[in-house]
Amino acid sequence: MCYSAQVEESFKRYVKQFGADIDIHQFVKLYGHRAAGASLRIPKAMDANFTEAASAEERAIAGMIADFDRAELARHEQELFKQRKRLADAERSLQTRVTKAASESRRIATNKVKWMLARMADIKRRELLPRDSRIFPGHYAPVMVMENGRRVIKPMRYQCRPQGKPAVYDRKYPGTYNARRDNLEGFWKGQFGHSHGIMVVSAFYENVSRHALEGRELGAGEAEENVILEFRPQPAQDMLVACLWSHWQGNGEELLSFAAITDEPPAEIAAAGHDRCIIPIRPENIDVWLNPDPKNLAAAYAILDDRERPYYEHRMAA
Repeated sequence: MCYSAQVEESFKRYVKQFGADIDIHQFVKLYGHRAAGASLRIPKAMDANFTEAASAEERAIAGMIADFDRAELARHEQELFKQRKRLADAERSLQTRVTKAASESRRIATNKVKWMLARMADIKRRELLPRDSRIFPGHYAPVMVMENGRRVIKPMRYQCRPQGKPAVYDRKYPGTYNARRDNLEGFWKGQFGHSHGIMVVSAFYENVSRHALEGRELGAGEAEENVILEFRPQPAQDMLVACLWSHWQGNGEELLSFAAITDEPPAEIAAAGHDRCIIPIRPENIDVWLNPDPKNLAAAYAILDDRERPYYEHRMAA
């Protein structure tokens, strides 16, 4: 399963490369929900699109991002003060007598102080790093869809909640950030052939067992160890990953969310110990994929079969 991906976040690239429109109203809604207190995971690289705001909507989003960052800094500063006090108290106690409780308190406080200082520096940082555009389940990403005959970019959560299903599905089916190809007409029948999207990805990440990566069986008494691999196409390129999406509405709320379609892996991914792979479609198939005919699912399957087939190099993820 594609549990994490390096996605393209720059609106300028979507507009220039794909001629896509940006659904700015959906972005205003998204940032408005976060400003109202919703716990939303929005990558820093998405925020960066509004650094040089031009329209009134973009300026409104930029203002909400600035307010959110200030609130986060204030919250961390308060916690930092508490942990520094805890650390000082523990060190004073240890000068008198070494105890397990004081030693543990010092260890925890030291780690928390270090983490919060790094987090605060991260909030203040303006230059983007590769990790700023890496998404995980529950994170938001730009997804290209077709709307009124135009390619449109909408912000969507990477974990699909199909319309008509209760919100509890997020917990009941935590793996719905991926849609297996062999289940497209089963679990995903409400989306396949109806609401297709594309996520632009330059690399993806998978959890793999170390013994599978090394091509061996577990040794006697050996515990299974998980490692994370980064898979990157060669030559380096952006992949147009086939996705399904849903506009969920219920209880006065709405959610745009999506899942990446996965299939059997190519030989090099299977040899690395993983059993699934995302499907990058060809650029010439974008519009047909985004405008599916529910009465002609064979055409959609044909696009998935006629995929790009790069060679995927892998390495241990940082």
